[in-house]
Amino acid sequence: MTILKALWAYRGFILGSVKREFQSKYRNSLLGAAWTVINPLAMIVVYTVIFAEIMRAKLPGVDKAFAYSIYLCAGILTWGLMTEIISRAQNTFIENANLLKKLSFPRLCLPVIVVANAGLNFAIIFSLFTAFLLISGNFPGWPFIALLPLIVVLVVFAIGLGVTLGVLNVFFRDVGQFFGIFLSFWFWLTPIVYTPSILPEELRPYMTLNPIASLIAAFQDVLVAGQWPQWETLWPVTMLAVFFCMLGLWLFRRHAGEMADEL
Repeated sequence: MTILKALWAYRGFILGSVKREFQSKYRNSLLGAAWTVINPLAMIVVYTVIFAEIMRAKLPGVDKAFAYSIYLCAGILTWGLMTEIISRAQNTFIENANLLKKLSFPRLCLPVIVVANAGLNFAIIFSLFTAFLLISGNFPGWPFIALLPLIVVLVVFAIGLGVTLGVLNVFFRDVGQFFGIFLSFWFWLTPIVYTPSILPEELRPYMTLNPIASLIAAFQDVLVAGQWPQWETLWPVTMLAVFFCMLGLWLFRRHAGEMADEL
């Protein structure tokens, strides 16, 4: 509660930082904030045209024209949200070293700003994707509301892991370099551009070792098949998300003083 009160007291600083970063991203560009719509819209169009029309990619057992495009977008959009939060959080203390050394404010404002910025970007992109689902007649119906708890679990997992890596990255700069490489392998070990059914039978059980695989699959079940998630499969990633948040907070509180000196 003390942390929440401190963050609430500095809400103006948090909102101002989010607004300033959003504006600086498109400063000196002719179209300005319109790029926040153009970029994700172009991505959705490319995936739809290439995979649904040109390549005519199909999902096993699904006859919808845009099924594979939706499957791909569901995975890539949610993966993008997770990796943006983790990547930004693991560098946030280093990037804001001057603020940490010169100003007195709750240091946990920085991870909150990271989540807010990533959430704003995701909200814009996902709103356009939702509009595409409505226009194309592929809106999943009531299961769509299940996306909210799924996004919460994803964000909690990402910020917990991001803060943990962020604290370690202050003292061991190799952490950030290594995790960038690890993300590339992690992406291809997660069923985003392919379905688990194409894997050999002996490899499928190992997919359960990937904590994000079940979460991405839940998003895909909702958006592609209009099915409610299999909630029982999400307990491992939920518990892992809570663990990383507790670990990140413990590391941060233990080394907060040392971080300023190291930076």
